[in-house]
Amino acid sequence: MADYDPNSTEGLALHATERLEMNRRGLFTSDLSVNEYLCVEKAGFEPVGLVVGSSIYHVGYQFAALRQNQELTVLSQAMYHARELAMTRMEEEADQLGADGVVGVRLEIGRYEWGADMAEFIAIGTAIKHKGGKLHRAPNGRPFTSDLSGQAFWTLMQTGKRPVGLVMGSCVYHVAHRGILQSMKQAGRNVELEQYTQALYDARELAMERMQAEAEAIGDGVLGIVEVKLREQSHGWGSHTIEFFALGTAVVPNEHVDADHQLPDITPTLDINDR
Repeated sequence: MADYDPNSTEGLALHATERLEMNRRGLFTSDLSVNEYLCVEKAGFEPVGLVVGSSIYHVGYQFAALRQNQELTVLSQAMYHARELAMTRMEEEADQLGADGVVGVRLEIGRYEWGADMAEFIAIGTAIKHKGGKLHRAPNGRPFTSDLSGQAFWTLMQTGKRPVGLVMGSCVYHVAHRGILQSMKQAGRNVELEQYTQALYDARELAMERMQAEAEAIGDGVLGIVEVKLREQSHGWGSHTIEFFALGTAVVPNEHVDADHQLPDITPTLDINDR
């Protein structure tokens, strides 16, 4: 990530600044469920405001040979950079509220009729602050980001760990088309399509490798990444061009707990929900 000006509001909408001022006066907003809100409170934090970042981005074009597996690096960079812009603006809103971090972050992509090559990248989550004033920010001094739910955040804090950053990796990959003769030879047979296997395997590995590299770049204290999600989407590029997106939350030891901190006992519960 680039260096940040802690007082910067560049990229924030005018009305976002007005809304954040209302939050600073004590009126919080949140997309946490009631259960999540309770868990965040039990972990010693309080919500201070719903924070949002947005970037409408023009995604460029890159030629790919019909029968060649290859990463489309122009598209990979576009998808990554657009999300980073949205994330940075969401993080800036949290910083303006004096938050320690953001939980429940969602990264969404919206398409509009303005053009097939344009998309809005949105980051949204709930900014939280420690009620005792203990600083829980990321090593770079900025609010941490996390896609953990309120329940998962509370559980992680019970283990003596804490989140430091949402890390991600993106790879847009062109999967080669099969030739007519190859398709005819494989018709009606049980056979692995090695060309497809290798393409999807490579693309997933690139996305995961980049996510792990982001976690390593945070600092030596990072223990690992939790709640990893692997997503695959075409985004309207056609059936043979796919984005592989890896996302998770990097965690570190919580320096605010005692060295002899013990994990709490697990209490079995019965879920009586229909779903």
